[in-house]
Amino acid sequence: MTDPTLGSLRVKGATLHYEVRGQGPLLLLIPGGAGDAASFDGIADDLAAAYTVATYDPRGMSRSPLDDPEAEQHVAEHADDAFRMLELLSPGEPARVFGASSGAIAAVHLLTAHPERVERLVAHEPPMVEVLPDAPEHRALLARVQETFRTQGLMPAMAVFAAGLKKDGDTTEPKAELKLPPQAAARAERTMANLPYFVGRIVPSFMSYAPDIRRLEALSDQLVLACGHDSRGELPYRPAALLAERLGTELVHFAGGHTGLTTHPVEFGELLRKALRA
Repeated sequence: MTDPTLGSLRVKGATLHYEVRGQGPLLLLIPGGAGDAASFDGIADDLAAAYTVATYDPRGMSRSPLDDPEAEQHVAEHADDAFRMLELLSPGEPARVFGASSGAIAAVHLLTAHPERVERLVAHEPPMVEVLPDAPEHRALLARVQETFRTQGLMPAMAVFAAGLKKDGDTTEPKAELKLPPQAAARAERTMANLPYFVGRIVPSFMSYAPDIRRLEALSDQLVLACGHDSRGELPYRPAALLAERLGTELVHFAGGHTGLTTHPVEFGELLRKALRA
């Protein structure tokens, strides 16, 4: 694996750690969940053969500390962080962007706020549950997660959250899709340290985000909505599927499930290259 060039970017309320590899037009990768720049270690080198690949730790995660550790988090602020990265690394030139999960929500807002800076966005399973007809049920789930986190702690809250993401009628215990590769296992400690912030601050803010669908309709030629092949029926799959239908665009399927980036990196990277060129 090629060692990336490391940098830090001062933004309002935080300092962002970022990593850059390769050369060519800019491709900005935005991690989701409790992940950070290392989420893309399995695909970044291959992508760097064609692109200048940049990724970063979102504000509050890993090596991107907040000025105020208790600050509330907002999708628009995270999207502005991505915009600042584009301004730094691709000034005046539209860039390609990929976002996963909560990172895809930030990327969707980036597209609606600064469409002139985004040549193509691939958004993988953004859990924008407010677009769904049963959104009130998911608001209730988020309230249960937060109450469980407040009264019982992190792991019980994660169990409630994981149960709410499964397919309807699926009563099996959540399990890993595959044994994690060594790189992913090595970064698990950082991910675990990020979980309280993710559950307490990111989940309630990001999953209550309602995208501007009319604006997305006007920008649909710049947006690729993607889902995991194994995610059908799960909650994170449904918003992207509904939006693709609403926008009249193809829903692209990637290898694996919601975390296919980690469990199927080679296949995932190949499909991402195709989606970026389409």
